Amino acid sequence: MTENAAPLKRPWPLFRPLSGTTAAGLGADLIAGLTLAAIAVPEQMATARLGGFAPQIGFFAFVAASIGFAVFGANRQLSAGGDSTITPIFAGSLAALAVVGSPQFASVAAILALMVGALVAISGLLKLGWIADLLSAPVITGFLAGIALHIGLSQAPAVLGLPEGSGTVYRRLAELWSGAGAINPISMAIGLGVLVITIASEKLSARIPGALIALVGASVATSAFGLERRGVAVLGQVPGGVPRLSLPLVGFEHILPLVGLAFIVSLVVMVQTAATTRSFSGQSQSPDVDRDFVGVGMASILAGLFGAFPVNASPPRTAIVAETGGRSQFAGLTAAAGILLLAAFGTGLLANVPVAALGGILLFVAKRIFHLRTFADILRQSPAEFALALLTTLLIVVLPIQTGVAIGIFMSLAHGVFTTTRARPIPFEHVPGTTVWWPVTSTCPGETEPGVLVMGFQAPLSFLNAYDFRGGVTQAITRDAGASRLFVLEASSIIEIDFTASSILRDVIAAARGAGMDFAVARLESVRAQAAFERFGLSELLGQDHIFRSVDAAIRALKGAPATAPLAEPNPKTE
Repeated sequence: MTENAAPLKRPWPLFRPLSGTTAAGLGADLIAGLTLAAIAVPEQMATARLGGFAPQIGFFAFVAASIGFAVFGANRQLSAGGDSTITPIFAGSLAALAVVGSPQFASVAAILALMVGALVAISGLLKLGWIADLLSAPVITGFLAGIALHIGLSQAPAVLGLPEGSGTVYRRLAELWSGAGAINPISMAIGLGVLVITIASEKLSARIPGALIALVGASVATSAFGLERRGVAVLGQVPGGVPRLSLPLVGFEHILPLVGLAFIVSLVVMVQTAATTRSFSGQSQSPDVDRDFVGVGMASILAGLFGAFPVNASPPRTAIVAETGGRSQFAGLTAAAGILLLAAFGTGLLANVPVAALGGILLFVAKRIFHLRTFADILRQSPAEFALALLTTLLIVVLPIQTGVAIGIFMSLAHGVFTTTRARPIPFEHVPGTTVWWPVTSTCPGETEPGVLVMGFQAPLSFLNAYDFRGGVTQAITRDAGASRLFVLEASSIIEIDFTASSILRDVIAAARGAGMDFAVARLESVRAQAAFERFGLSELLGQDHIFRSVDAAIRALKGAPATAPLAEPNPKTE
């Protein structure tokens, strides 16, 4: 089987992202894996520090995620591991439950990883990939901007050589202000220098491991010039070793507060995983979001069993694999093997890594996820949604992060509901010289058909908008009573009909017939809407001879026909 061969027929083979790899593909994966490792080492160290963990815990998270996804996932290039998008969300909550750096802190983080992994994996098994679409693009943009600001604020003390801050945003800002006179210029030079080198390297080529180059350079300079004696903080001795499988044990009083947090983190993981899967599926496979949910979920579960924290799909690292020619998850496993060797035998090399250098790497991450151009596009094209994005950012900054994210999720759903409720029935006109009926607009003048009233509804018909649908249609019927003998509902955009809407449709049909109009439905193209017509008895009420594939066909068949008799009595379901 070659790279371009058809996918396996079995729906659930393990190691699916490794299948069909050739000798040439292994060579490309080896190069991509070494590049990925060079990118992941400083990134995972920085992410671990962002969450209050030792550097080797970040390594364990990456190793677990790479193995878990290679076994259970589908995407051949996706890279999973510790992620700076979700780490700030859970770091503060974990710190409220246990002392940062304590064994209990690690256990609570591992339990959260198990919970998040289970939720994401179960969502994949139940084929709930659509959950990832619940957050709108403006809300996601605002969410990432808020996370970026949190990262920047949390890393400012490390870059400036000040004591590490804690607490709320306001307290951190106050600590920075009060400590401004004690800024260490050497630490600041290291942090900003790492940031500049990383940015410049990425602009030159994504294949250049700028963060690693800058980190090594800063470490060598710190050791050679004795910068630690001049106030530059370093990691110091980092314990070595390899991860061991174990079940974290904590009391129920620590598990219960994690439930809501696990749901929030899981949703963010699913959104980012779906985006990564859809962006990096390649030509040899179609996106399988549900299967990748299982892969990332199992990766997080394995991370929890390794004593690490929740993991996530990473779009930037996945892009590195794709750009360096990686063709399968052997690239991720190669990177995991390299990082595992570093964790086992090379942690002594990390003793002189400046804390400011890790802060500079995290500032680069913050810059990368703060999409200023997207904000500008939203402002120019949809000011109302820009306000939604800006509000999401402010909520995440001024409130506890998990609270701000939860409110952002609610606002995204509310925005979707509001958009659906804005749908109204609109008149359609005939496009001259064609059989097409089109919504009435100033740019597309049309013509009406004497004695015929045609209206459409461009949204799913549900309890959210059914009453406005009834109001708009009955108003039009009342206005045209006596002038029109036929009402045609153009239903091409009605993709779903629920119970409430079916009752409302009965009322509308009755109103039309009571006004002396025949009632027909045209272009009911949605299979789900057709099933609803059968299930709710609307097809029987109208009769199959009043359901047409085009407005034109309905007019030709019914314009001269006598109107159907009114219903015997109003529909009691909506009275």
